[in-house]
Amino acid sequence: MGTTAPRLDVLAPLSGWLVPLDSVPDPVFAGKMVGDGVSLDPTSGSLLAPVAGVVSNLHSAHHALTITTAEGVEVMVHIGIDTVMLKGEGFFPLVEQGQQVSAGQAVIDFDIDQVGRNAASLLTQIIVTNGESVHSMQAAQGMVHAGRDVVLSLQLANGQAVAQLQDGEPKLSADIVIGNPAGLHARPAAVFASKAKSFSSDIQLLLADKEANAKSVVAVMGLATKLGDAVRIRAHGGDAAAAIAELTQLLNDRCGEKPGEAPQAPAEAPIAIQQQDSDKQLVGVGASPGIAIGRIVHHRLQEFDVPEQGKGGNIEQQSFARAAEEAAAQIELVKAQLSDPAKQAILSMHQELLQDPDLLALTYTGLAEGKSAGWAWRAAFSAYSARLEAQDNPLLRERANDIRDVGRRVLALLAGIKQAALELPAGSILIAEDLAPSDTAALDPSKVMGFCTRTGGATSHVAILARSLGIPAICGISQAALKLPEGRQVILNGSEGTLAIAPNAAELAAAEQEIARLAERRADEAKGSMQPAATRDGVRVDVVANIRNAADAREAVAKGAEGVGLLRSEFLFDNRDTAPTEAEQAAEYCAVAEALGKDRPLVVRTLDVGGDKPLSYLPLPKEDNPFLGLRGIRVSLDRPDLLRTQLRAILQAAPLTQLHIMFPMVASLEELRAAKAVLVEEQQSCGQHDVKVGIMVEVPSAAVLAARFAPEVDFFSIGTNDLTQYVLAMDRGHPQLAKQADALHPAVLNMIAMTCDGARAHGKWVGVCGGLASDERAAPLLVGMGVSELSVSTPAVASVKATLARWSLAECQQLANDVLALSTVTDVRHHLNQHAR
Repeated sequence: MGTTAPRLDVLAPLSGWLVPLDSVPDPVFAGKMVGDGVSLDPTSGSLLAPVAGVVSNLHSAHHALTITTAEGVEVMVHIGIDTVMLKGEGFFPLVEQGQQVSAGQAVIDFDIDQVGRNAASLLTQIIVTNGESVHSMQAAQGMVHAGRDVVLSLQLANGQAVAQLQDGEPKLSADIVIGNPAGLHARPAAVFASKAKSFSSDIQLLLADKEANAKSVVAVMGLATKLGDAVRIRAHGGDAAAAIAELTQLLNDRCGEKPGEAPQAPAEAPIAIQQQDSDKQLVGVGASPGIAIGRIVHHRLQEFDVPEQGKGGNIEQQSFARAAEEAAAQIELVKAQLSDPAKQAILSMHQELLQDPDLLALTYTGLAEGKSAGWAWRAAFSAYSARLEAQDNPLLRERANDIRDVGRRVLALLAGIKQAALELPAGSILIAEDLAPSDTAALDPSKVMGFCTRTGGATSHVAILARSLGIPAICGISQAALKLPEGRQVILNGSEGTLAIAPNAAELAAAEQEIARLAERRADEAKGSMQPAATRDGVRVDVVANIRNAADAREAVAKGAEGVGLLRSEFLFDNRDTAPTEAEQAAEYCAVAEALGKDRPLVVRTLDVGGDKPLSYLPLPKEDNPFLGLRGIRVSLDRPDLLRTQLRAILQAAPLTQLHIMFPMVASLEELRAAKAVLVEEQQSCGQHDVKVGIMVEVPSAAVLAARFAPEVDFFSIGTNDLTQYVLAMDRGHPQLAKQADALHPAVLNMIAMTCDGARAHGKWVGVCGGLASDERAAPLLVGMGVSELSVSTPAVASVKATLARWSLAECQQLANDVLALSTVTDVRHHLNQHAR
C-alpha cells in the first residue's frame, strides 16, 4: 500500500465571498498564468496569513505577498486588480520579507474603502505559484471568514517536490573574481543583495573561511571584499541553479559599477593632514573642494529615549513595521527632490538597509525576547555599524554612518520625536560630530557655505553629496572644532582641508577675491542661461536637456534648457516586478510634457534595454556579448506588445508639447520601417498625427547610411557614448580600455560629420545627446560639423550656452575643418585645449 500524500489547508486571508479564478476580470489571473487557486471578494480590510511559513516576497507596492511553507509550497495573495498602480497608497504591511509568520497572523492592513475606490476591482487572488508541488487542489465555495475557513485544500505531490526544495544538495558556484576597484562596497553590495532577494533559495556569499547572507547588504559589505578576491556563491532551494547563474553574471559585471564610479580609498597620510593644528587653523581631510567664508553653526544629533521592555510581540512588531515603512517613504520624498543620480543612489541604498534581512533578524530576535521595537532596532543597527567600523577597509568603516543614519530615522519615528530639520541661517559654516547623508542631501547651498565633520573621510557618502552640491567640506576635523564658539567667522578651504579660525583682514580679503572670481563667472553663465542659445553672430543652436522624469524637466527649464532632447523612458520600467501599464506611462509622459509646455520640444526615446540594462521581468537570452545582441529597438520589435503599449502612452502627450519619438539602436532601414509601421497603426487608432520621428545614431551603419535614412526620418540624435564603443570596438565599461574609448577619437568625429552631411542633404536636423554634448570644449566643434541641437546634463546648460556665445559660426566651422584633419585623440584634445574660450 502506498503512503498517503501530505495535505495542506489554505485559510481565508480575508472575510468575503469566494469567486472562481477563471471569472476574474484579468487575463493573467483568469488564464492561470501566475498559478492556480481561487479569488475572494472581501468584506474585511486586514489580510491574514493563509498558511504558516516564511514571507518569501513582499511586493514594493505592498499589495501582494508570497509565503513559502515548510513543505515548499508558495502561496501568493494579491489584493485587488491593478492595485500595483496605487504604488502602496492605502496599504500598510505588518511584516517584512524573510519573516516567519503563523497562519492567521495579520500581515497587511489596507484601507478597503480607499483601495476599492481607486482599484479596478477588490477581488483578491489566493494562488499556489509553484503548481509542481501540488498533486491536486480543491477550492471551497460561498462565504468564508478570515483565518477560520479553508479556501483551498491541497494534496501535495507525495512530498517529492518538497524534498527537492528542502533536502536537495546545496549548489556551489565556481570561483568569481571581484572586479570592483573598491570591492563590494555599499552600492554594488546593495545591487547584489537586492538581486539575491528575488530568489527564494537560501543564498550565501563565501570568501575564504567567511560567509555572508547574500540577501543582506550589511553582511555582504561586512565580508570586506577587495579587488581580485575570489568568492563563491552557495545556494540551496528550488531556484538555486538560476540564482547562482544570475548572481555570478552580476558579480562578473561588477554589479553595474562602471570604471571611475567606485570611490577611491583615502590615502594613508593625506598631504593636508601633514599640517598641524594651531591657534589659527584646524586641519582635516579635504572632502569637497572650494573656499567658503562664514560663521560657525553647530549641529548636534538628537538623543532618543526608548523603553527597554515592550508592550507585547504583536504590538511592537506592528509599530516597527509602520516606522520602517514611514522611514522608507521619508527617504523616497527626499529622493524625489533630488536630480543627481549619485545622491539618489545613496538614498536608495538607505532604503535597501530598511529591508536588510540580517538587520531585521536581529531586530525580531530582540522583539521575541520582549524588548520594545525601539530598543530592539537600536541594538540591531548599533551592532552592525560597530561591526563595519571594525573593518580594515576605510570605505566600509565609513558606511557605518549610513547605517546609523537609517537607524536614527526609524528610531525617531518609534520614539514619537520629529527629527529637527537643519534650519540654518544664510552664511553658515556647519560643524558637526557627524552629519547624516540624508541631512547632507537636503542642505541648501544658498545658505550653507561649507561644513566640517569630525568623523568620515573623502570617500564618505557625506563627502560625495557635498561635492555633488558644490559645497566645500572637510571631514575628520579636529575635536577642537566642536568647541569653537557659535557665530565665529572662519575660512573653510575644502581643497586643502583647513579651517582658518582666526583669519586676519588680508586672509579674508584674499579668500573673498577668489570666491568673487568664481562666483562672477558662475553668475555670468547663469544670467545668460535663460537666453536662447546662439553663436556670437546669432546662429541659433538648441541647448536642451537629458532627463528621466517630470522633476528633472522642471529643473532643466529653470536652469535654462530650451526643451528635452532625451527623455530616458527606462526609468518607468526599472526597479519593478512588472512592466508599467499604459496609464502609468501616459501619466508620466504627460507630466513631463506639461512641465515643458507647448513651445518646447520633447524627444522621448522608446525603451532602451538589453546589454548592460536588463529588466528582471523581461528575461533575455544569455549572450556571450550582450552589447551585440538584443538591445534597443531589437527588443521592442521582439516584444511588439510592449512597444505598442509604450507608443500609445507617449502619443497621449502629443497635444501638450512638441512631441518627438526616437527609436534607439537602429542599425537598418528594415528596423526603422518596422517600428514606424507600428507607430502609424497606433497613431491612426488614436488620431494623433502631429509627431516627429527620429532615430538614435549609435551604430556605425546608421551613420554610414545617414543619407539613406534621412528621407524616412525627421531628425537624428547621436548617442556618442555607444557610438564610440561600436566604432572603436571597445567596451566603454572595460577597466583597461575605457580611457581609450574616447568620443573625441577622429574616427568617431568623422562618423558624426558623416551623419551631419547625410542629414543636411535632405534638410533634416541632427542633435547630440551623448556625453560629448555636455563638454563645453566640444560644443563649437559639434556645431561646426553641422549639429544644431545639443542635449546636455542640466548642470552643463549654462556653461555650454556661454561657450557657444563666444564663437561665430564661421569660427566653429573652421575649428571643425581643422580637427577633422587630425589623426589622434591626443592631437584633437590638444587642439581643443589650445582654442578653448
